[in-house]
Amino acid sequence: MSAEYATFGLAPAMRAGGVLANGDYQVHRDFVDFIVDGRPLLFQLSDLDAVSPLASDVPPSIFSAQVRSLLLEAEAPLTRDRYVIYGCPECADLACGAVTAVIERDGDDYVWRDFAWQTEEEADLKLNGYTGIGPFRFHGPEYRGALQSLLSESAAEPSSRRRVLLIGARVAVLARLAAALRAIGIGADIAHDATGVSAEELRAYGAVAFGRAVGEADRDAVRRVFDRAGVQVAYVDGLAPIIPLLVAQIEHALDRSPTEQRRLTRLVAAGGQAGIEITSTCRVELTAYRLGRLHRPHTYRFFEGILPAGRHRIGLDPQAMKGESFIVARTSGTVLVEPMGR
Repeated sequence: MSAEYATFGLAPAMRAGGVLANGDYQVHRDFVDFIVDGRPLLFQLSDLDAVSPLASDVPPSIFSAQVRSLLLEAEAPLTRDRYVIYGCPECADLACGAVTAVIERDGDDYVWRDFAWQTEEEADLKLNGYTGIGPFRFHGPEYRGALQSLLSESAAEPSSRRRVLLIGARVAVLARLAAALRAIGIGADIAHDATGVSAEELRAYGAVAFGRAVGEADRDAVRRVFDRAGVQVAYVDGLAPIIPLLVAQIEHALDRSPTEQRRLTRLVAAGGQAGIEITSTCRVELTAYRLGRLHRPHTYRFFEGILPAGRHRIGLDPQAMKGESFIVARTSGTVLVEPMGR
């Protein structure tokens, strides 16, 4: 076992939800990720859509139990002292697969070793072991301090801010948008403005989304209401009445993860190409949306695959560039949206 120490930290992270190109829903999950030597541990697992057991939408008692488990203050949930490091974001069932590891004490240090992909009670290291990950040795005070800080914070706070205020003139569009957001685990309320809303209610929102028909004066009035209440929210200017596109914009606005710890950091769309920049190998999906005649939405998923870290240019289907069109780039944890430039 390596005697070298790795640094240990925690940071907010997100599994981006959304309405996918095939019409399926992908649930939004906020969680706390493990930062090892300054980088999210999840980034070492290139094609994994998963969350840590420190998810913000679980009851506080379960969240605290997960923290104490990682501190080895409770028995390991799996045999041979194995703990779930990342699990299924939809159901957290071991049968769907999970990244597990042995966590043990060595003096005052904590050691994570023998990482494996596990779907049954026993892990098969020869068949499903992650030979390139770990072992990691963490200084005890640093490790305990990071995890214990979660117990003194409100585990419900990130979840309570996972709510959006929708303001617009097209009630039918807002109703469909609200239904889509609720389907992926994001609360949504519809209003004409924010007049008369108490500061306590305003604090429940993490974002405000404006429809295209809302004038600048009305937008400024809403911003003043939130400013007077001392509530900071993200403001979203809806690009077009296309539900998956608006959901993607709102998902991006709700992302509280540190910018330097995101996989997808750049998206440009112009000249018949989409340009993206990613910080680590991962699966990327690129989808184009456009408004056709009579403002009917059209969807084109033109790329899905695993790309290495770096900058990439991907050609677009000419059909996707007709009229008013937009590009959505998505990884498991990040969503970016960009109008198509000419």
